Amino acid sequence: MFRKTLILTLLITLFIAGCGPASAPTEMPDTVSTESPATEAVMTEAPTEAPASEAITLTDGLGREVNLAAPAQRVVSLAPSNTEILFAIGAGDQVVGRDEFSDYPAEAASIDTVGGSMGEYSPEAIVALEPDLVLAAEINTPELVSQLEGLGLTVYYLSNPKTIEEMYTNLEIVAQLTGHDVTDLVDSLKSRVAAVDEKIAPISSRPAVFYEIDASDPAKPWSYGPGTFGDLLITRAGGFNISSEATDPYPQISLEQIIVANPSIIILGDSMWGVTSESVLTREGWGTIAAVESNQIFPIDDNLISRPGPRLVDGLEELAKILHPGLFE
Repeated sequence: MFRKTLILTLLITLFIAGCGPASAPTEMPDTVSTESPATEAVMTEAPTEAPASEAITLTDGLGREVNLAAPAQRVVSLAPSNTEILFAIGAGDQVVGRDEFSDYPAEAASIDTVGGSMGEYSPEAIVALEPDLVLAAEINTPELVSQLEGLGLTVYYLSNPKTIEEMYTNLEIVAQLTGHDVTDLVDSLKSRVAAVDEKIAPISSRPAVFYEIDASDPAKPWSYGPGTFGDLLITRAGGFNISSEATDPYPQISLEQIIVANPSIIILGDSMWGVTSESVLTREGWGTIAAVESNQIFPIDDNLISRPGPRLVDGLEELAKILHPGLFE
């Protein structure tokens, strides 16, 4: 059965060109390469604090002017990506509330939750935390923003980046809102992405890739289509996403379509649900697919792909190593 409890997390509205599924599975798992630069370091090495400013005025993703008398010291995060950004920029100690899907870094588990399952948040719980900033994302509706604003809260709606480069801008925005300097963090992320780009640039062929988000129905599994970070990262990592020409950002791809596309690599974003390479090998009708014949089936932590925060760089590195292992030995 389609995993409804996570739909809103993967409903990160129109990730890239409107990244947000009309009806799609939600966030799933993925695996962080133990050899890639550890995002854990990114999360735990706090950037230097910026000099305190007297007042902050920024225009958010809804075109609203948001004003803070000073950098926010009590922040409620309404999305996992926002929580990851806050910790990455060194503002983890300023987070007093989080949505219930925020599970990274591990320190987030000790922070009070304010709901979020099926899009239902508790305004009462948010108000009780007395935040001076509520950080919303595109998984949150404008109606929720308006409701919280009507309760006297300051809400900043952080739009999803359309590229990795725009993700850096989001880090800088949140850093400004919370009083931190992310120059070193952004420079480090840029350097890692440039290293991948440099290795991928000379390749002459791109392996066909099927990225599986949810195979509750193995005859028609969900995948990443155009305008999603999954599609963006597969392409930038040197692959060809067989779902890139679908009409839906989160399409269900029939087994017949997969067989015709004949991907040489299958990536399991649903591995956190117990889907394994071995289980794919036993699926009825999948035996003739090139990736199955050669057992080129790889689990991955889908949170690295679906959450528009700094761990997108981990996702890019992991995908590049899967698609072109010889370049990253």
